[in-house]
Amino acid sequence: MDLDGLKAWVGRRSSAEDIAALPPVAALAATLDRTDPPPKAGDALPPLWHWLYFLEAKPASELGPDGHPRRGGFLPPVPLPRRMWAGSRLTFLRPIPLGEPIRRDSEILKVEAKEGRSGPLVFVTVRHQVLSAGVLALDEEHDIVYRGSPKPGDPAPAAKPQPADAAWTRRLVPDPVLLFRYSALTFNGHRIHYDHPYVTAIEGYPGLVVHGPLQATLMLDLLRRQRPDARVRGFSFRALSPVFADRPLTVGGKPAESGKAVALWAANETGALAMEGEAMLAEA
Repeated sequence: MDLDGLKAWVGRRSSAEDIAALPPVAALAATLDRTDPPPKAGDALPPLWHWLYFLEAKPASELGPDGHPRRGGFLPPVPLPRRMWAGSRLTFLRPIPLGEPIRRDSEILKVEAKEGRSGPLVFVTVRHQVLSAGVLALDEEHDIVYRGSPKPGDPAPAAKPQPADAAWTRRLVPDPVLLFRYSALTFNGHRIHYDHPYVTAIEGYPGLVVHGPLQATLMLDLLRRQRPDARVRGFSFRALSPVFADRPLTVGGKPAESGKAVALWAANETGALAMEGEAMLAEA
């Protein structure tokens, strides 16, 4: 692997413009089984729902075998076949009003190689800054991990149990319809989320993979259900192990004694953590 060649992508920039339109907000609310009133212009976009915008609409002829755009454009051409959302760190600086123009400026910050239990890994960190009315509203660092194809005898990820002292929990079973609707809303062509023969035969997973950003959205959605008036000023999360469609998923949360933070997590059907995160709250 030519790591120096991949690191030449560090500093590469890209910009995109969009409108914080209302229909995707109504559609995601329905997808998450929320009973929100219809969105209207001027409402604040919920945290993490900016992932509904700036969608990369590449022609079908420019897609790779996994359904993602072929590598070597904005993202470096990492020569490892499996790609996952490893985590993010976000700072929410000001509300994004629905109906307003928005812009996202992106930059490749880091390209790092590591050795995992099952082989080489490459992490790419991208910074996204979202501006509304020309003012910075959101600062995000997004970690993408690339890994090799599975091999017989690869060690399973070490299981970390979910906290036993949750203040809030929500149990659901992500089915293929939920995964399809989220993929459609985010224009995510990654085949691991909807193509069962591909994900099992080619990428070696036991079933359809639940999106990392969907898990993160469900985590913050739990906070919104329990504390609808809380204002999130920061959120960080990292993926620990994949979770699969048609299996129970538990989303949990526990506010800190200070009242300034909330631990949030998602756990699989065995109670092992799939994702963990922390939301930082603004002063009341």
